[in-house]
Amino acid sequence: MVYRAPMRARTLDLPAGAGAAHGVTHGLVGTGDALPTVPSSLEQAVDLAAREHGEKTGRMLARFAELPDGTFVWTRLADDTYRLGRITGPWRYDDSGAARAVGIHHVRDAEWLDRPIGDDVVPAAVAATFARGGRNVQQIHGEGLADATAALWDD
Repeated sequence: MVYRAPMRARTLDLPAGAGAAHGVTHGLVGTGDALPTVPSSLEQAVDLAAREHGEKTGRMLARFAELPDGTFVWTRLADDTYRLGRITGPWRYDDSGAARAVGIHHVRDAEWLDRPIGDDVVPAAVAATFARGGRNVQQIHGEGLADATAALWDD
């Protein structure tokens, strides 16, 4: 499975790429939606997210938290380069000042390639998914995408 992780706050008006830069710099992949209290568990976070931001948000958080370790994720930085990462840890709620500044609170550890990937190399399905916009973590579909992504990771 390959996912798009734009890491853009839904409630903050920030420059494109601010959340993605935060994630890559701190070895994280995540999504926004601050909660009124710091949850003590994923179940509490899902419940709070559903009550504060809607049932759909709660479901999306649960799906994000359930992605298996090793899942590939793509993000895009402000310079329009792509970054490829892999999820390496469980969900947690990040209420640090840095997380609040970019609006990325629901996070998982991730390992990111240390090199950017340009338009000339990124798989077409990845570029097309980012071109559609949006701020949610979502699965990317495309013939040969998983193999192409794995090859870039192994290169």
